[in-house]
Amino acid sequence: MRRAHTVEQVRAAEAELMAKLPDGTLMQRAATGLAVAISNFIGSTYGARVVLLVGSGDNGGDALYAGEKLARRGAQVVAVLLSDKYHREGLAALTTAGGRVGTTDDVATADVVVDGIVGIGGRPGLRPDALVAVQIAEEHHVPIVAVDMPSGVDVDSGETPDEHVKAALTVTFGTHKICHLIDPAAAACGPVHLVDIGLDLPPAPIESLQSADIRKLYPVPTGESDKYSRGVLGLMAGSAQYPGAAVIATSGALAGPIGMLRYVGPDAVAEAVRAVHPEVVAGEGRVQAWAIGSGLGDELDVAKVRELLDGEEPVLLDADGLKALDDTGDHPRVLITPHAGELARLLGVERSQVESERLKHAREAAERFDVTVLLKGSTTVIAAPDGQVRVNTNAGAWLATAGAGDVLAGLCGALLAGGLTPLDAASVGAYLHAAAANLASDGGPITAMQVAAKVREASRQVLLEGETTG
Repeated sequence: MRRAHTVEQVRAAEAELMAKLPDGTLMQRAATGLAVAISNFIGSTYGARVVLLVGSGDNGGDALYAGEKLARRGAQVVAVLLSDKYHREGLAALTTAGGRVGTTDDVATADVVVDGIVGIGGRPGLRPDALVAVQIAEEHHVPIVAVDMPSGVDVDSGETPDEHVKAALTVTFGTHKICHLIDPAAAACGPVHLVDIGLDLPPAPIESLQSADIRKLYPVPTGESDKYSRGVLGLMAGSAQYPGAAVIATSGALAGPIGMLRYVGPDAVAEAVRAVHPEVVAGEGRVQAWAIGSGLGDELDVAKVRELLDGEEPVLLDADGLKALDDTGDHPRVLITPHAGELARLLGVERSQVESERLKHAREAAERFDVTVLLKGSTTVIAAPDGQVRVNTNAGAWLATAGAGDVLAGLCGALLAGGLTPLDAASVGAYLHAAAANLASDGGPITAMQVAAKVREASRQVLLEGETTG
């Protein structure tokens, strides 16, 4: 599991550790890890032209000491000082090792630029002199390695309200920061390399589950299981206008762990569903969870859905089903799966606000409606009403295709019926949905039904991985 901590948590842990260590030890640990990561990134250290953009924070000191280590291995290292409050001892170490002080003119001919402009406590945006240096690197296609995070992003929210560095690699220390996992800032980080510097950290406010975590949560049947104990999902999806949504959502659900699916909807749509999936039972009956909304259009029965929201079974609301949600009552068993536009309508804000402040608005909706929110996007943000947040980061861009959300709704509904909590169902569903898309795509375009067809394989790979490594 990846965990992301706040600036306050990281600073407190650093202060506690520094009190136990000789002066400068923690910075040397960070600088050593940074130097190794830069060396691996550029491939050959000897003769490489490395330009350090050095600000006043500790990240500038990390960059200078990393530059010293690279210079001792034969790199041509130049420090561009962007503040009068640079780390004096770090610069002295660099120049002793053969590095020198330069200007922004050196950026254009560099093999790599190291972003040590601001520390984790810096405010969003870049000062004019720093922005000029970054723009020169971009114009000349010089890759940037960010120290801790790309300068200019908001570390604790993942927002990018102003100009910022767009890194080819980010090297961070002790733990991931929230900006590494939450878009739009996560997109500016590039791959993130974590260097362990020995911090003792409290529980993290943001988590990102990995395959081992998914394997532990997945509801695997036993020898005593039957189709009912494995879970029965009730699906309300599709309409005369959008019959395909029911077929796609059914495909996603049947790729999950359930033993049975009941389809509740128009006869013509039920026939379309059973033509593809003859095992589906049409008509109401006992279920362990509901998935409602994909492709319902104007056929949404708001009164019926609200009755189910107040019932005992967990409910997933997607697409048109979200219109039945209000902010009255308790809905701890409800999972909603909006995209940015749908969440914007629920909250009464502009879509652009949700897209630029994803964490903030997912949390706000979870608290306001007392539901678990799965906010779809390039990184999936999952916020529970008790404040827990998880992020899924393994989705590829080809997953942005019509019907993909219907697959996800069906799959997450199946996981609810299989006994998972809304938070766990959303987390497992988002991970497997993205993994299936990656399998289906293999670097090229995909359709929703191709994604659904690969969910079983993605699940099988996760489950079998435990058998081979256990």
